[in-house]
Amino acid sequence: MATTNLIRGMGSVFKECEHPESRWSRCPHEYKIRFRNAAGKQSEESGFTTQDKAKARLAEVYQTRKNSPQSQRKAERIQKYGPMQFGDYVAEWKPSQRDLSPASVRHLDSLLEHHLYPAFRSRRMGTFDHKVVEAFIQTMERNGTGLATQANAFDKLKAILLDAHRLGLYDDNPLTGVKPPQYDPKRTVIPSPAKLQEIRAAGDDMFLLVADLMSGCGMRNGEALAVNLNNIVADDIYRITEQVNQTTKTYAPLKHRKAGDYRDVPLPARVKHSIEWYADKYGTVDGYLLRHPKDLSRPLPNHYLDNQWRRIKQDGTVEIPEGMVVYGFRHFFASNCLTHNIPITDVAEWMGHRSLDITFKIYRHLMPGSIGRAAQVLDLGLAA
Repeated sequence: MATTNLIRGMGSVFKECEHPESRWSRCPHEYKIRFRNAAGKQSEESGFTTQDKAKARLAEVYQTRKNSPQSQRKAERIQKYGPMQFGDYVAEWKPSQRDLSPASVRHLDSLLEHHLYPAFRSRRMGTFDHKVVEAFIQTMERNGTGLATQANAFDKLKAILLDAHRLGLYDDNPLTGVKPPQYDPKRTVIPSPAKLQEIRAAGDDMFLLVADLMSGCGMRNGEALAVNLNNIVADDIYRITEQVNQTTKTYAPLKHRKAGDYRDVPLPARVKHSIEWYADKYGTVDGYLLRHPKDLSRPLPNHYLDNQWRRIKQDGTVEIPEGMVVYGFRHFFASNCLTHNIPITDVAEWMGHRSLDITFKIYRHLMPGSIGRAAQVLDLGLAA
């Protein structure tokens, strides 16, 4: 099928036959046109006996679309934002990111200053396409930028360019066909049940409580520091409602959640006992167990937990598995669930992951032989 493209945005004339364009005038097959309608969707019309008639119809459609109020507004947006420099566009875009936590804003600012602004600060927004984005990724690769940082920088650039695409700056998505950086996190280091018991008992009472909350309920560090006696909503259910933000050192909404959102997680009997034991021994403030030792009106800062971890590692009284970090307690929770055949969908929900893909990527290796087990189960059904 041969096609004749006209001026950019008008559309194309073509014939669905075996004849080359040089034979169209003598070819008996009808002409067809392809164009984008007022809604921006691709459309076709057929039945034109001559190329001139097909082109005339395209010109008519083009002028109608161009003169529509929607097209005029789009043209105004292109005129305003197309010549705008990337840095100025981002300055207008950032206030719309109202769902970002203070820590996420700080991370965004770091990516902008160290990666996106050096590459694009003065580039005009209307000049972005897939080649520009691909070149940016290749530059990060040549500079030895870590894969995690590459992935994060690409995600932020993607969010900005998609915002511009929605405004109509680009006919084609500038990210189409671009292969994003592939960040594959290292395999998590998870303590054995026996090693977990040794490590949790190597610190003070605060450390033991946090270790139990992370390994027994799958809490993040900041969520464990915000533990509240009133959040035990049943003998076997704990409701996670907030976290201690590492940046602001105050209580904040959960990661990936809005203020007021929560998630209910299993509450093993041992963890419930640890919460009640700590509350009986040290008391609570409005139900909160872990408070700043110098000011009980404030939460316990994250660095107190980090200091405990470093001290335990330096003491050498407990052998900590190579590569394990405090987050290993939370990884233990996932391991304990998955090795006992609890569905990964439930585990992802309890851990507060934004998507199941994250859970699967990190913990897939904890489900060895799942295909083999499935084959055995299916075989039992077939043999019945």
